[in-house]
Amino acid sequence: MVSSKLKKRFEEVITGTVKPLADIGITPNIVTVSGLVVSFAAAACYVYWRTAAYLLPLAGFLILLSGILDAVDGVIARTTGKVTVFGGFLDSVSDRYSDALVISGLILGGLCDPIWGLITLSGSLLVSYTRAKSESLGIPMAAVGFAERAERMILLALLTFGATFWMDILNYGIILLSLLIHITVVQRVLYFKEKTD
Repeated sequence: MVSSKLKKRFEEVITGTVKPLADIGITPNIVTVSGLVVSFAAAACYVYWRTAAYLLPLAGFLILLSGILDAVDGVIARTTGKVTVFGGFLDSVSDRYSDALVISGLILGGLCDPIWGLITLSGSLLVSYTRAKSESLGIPMAAVGFAERAERMILLALLTFGATFWMDILNYGIILLSLLIHITVVQRVLYFKEKTD
């Protein structure tokens, strides 16, 4: 979970750290699936947050961990020469499932208005879709818009930590996140139009 603007610098910093993982047989796809499992755990924390006080901050931590794993899988693939078409495809599918799981967990846990939650969920999928579709047509879309996946996950994690002290912050935060997400979709549509006119 690293913004496109910072991705190169992040990879330089962690390359030496992740190489030992590859040396012991941990593949990029294992890391990708691990990130999805961690997202599922975060979603479960949201759903059952009423049962234990530590579950909300744990959910925030797990979201950040999932994001880190999402960044590390690509670094391992490039560092070890194991970049594959399937690996990239699996990573993209895993990211979409992760987004859906986390936001669904918020909705099912009653931590946000369900309508705004669904608006946020649909928007997060559209942000990813606009980039994938644009790049399939030959127009790079990295770093276009306010709310790339990295920014979304960081904001959601911060809101989750804040909810430990003020529960309503998640509900209001989801509204803000939804607005930022749909603004990003519009930004990407306009960017694509500009590049293709």
